[in-house]
Amino acid sequence: MTLPPSPPLSDATPGQDADDGQPAGFSLMRMPVNPFIDGIGPLYGRMEGERFVLGLRVETRHCNPGGTCHGGMIMTLADMLLLMGSNIEGRVNRYFTTVNVTCDFIAPAKVGAWIEGRMQVLRVANSLVFSQGLFSVGETVIARCNGILKPISEPDPRYDGQRYFSG
Repeated sequence: MTLPPSPPLSDATPGQDADDGQPAGFSLMRMPVNPFIDGIGPLYGRMEGERFVLGLRVETRHCNPGGTCHGGMIMTLADMLLLMGSNIEGRVNRYFTTVNVTCDFIAPAKVGAWIEGRMQVLRVANSLVFSQGLFSVGETVIARCNGILKPISEPDPRYDGQRYFSG
């Protein structure tokens, strides 16, 4: 399968301030232009040694009518955590599609909350990558996710997970 050229990297989500009070050590993720993700970001990330951490400040636009982060937003974060983290931590350097993502919603995250996601690559096989993750607000786990990803390209430096942090 031939992939289109890699789109340009976005420095910030259009109309968004690059510093919305994220904790120390987090930086704006440099991601390919993606109209869907651009509309929900910005997403932040940092490395804790070899582990990738994804961060998001919950805004009103991320919430359901009850004033907590919408389950669909958490699912989107789960997909992004597993995709980006699998390339970073698994050093796969390939373009992925999502085969399956499941999510268990454990506790709410209110407007203004800082959500952090951490993941673990369980297995990298020739045709599939298995991973899992947890999202927390402070010490409270708010969601658990599992995913199966399918690499659909050959290894390619364009998909090196460290690109998200390069300037």
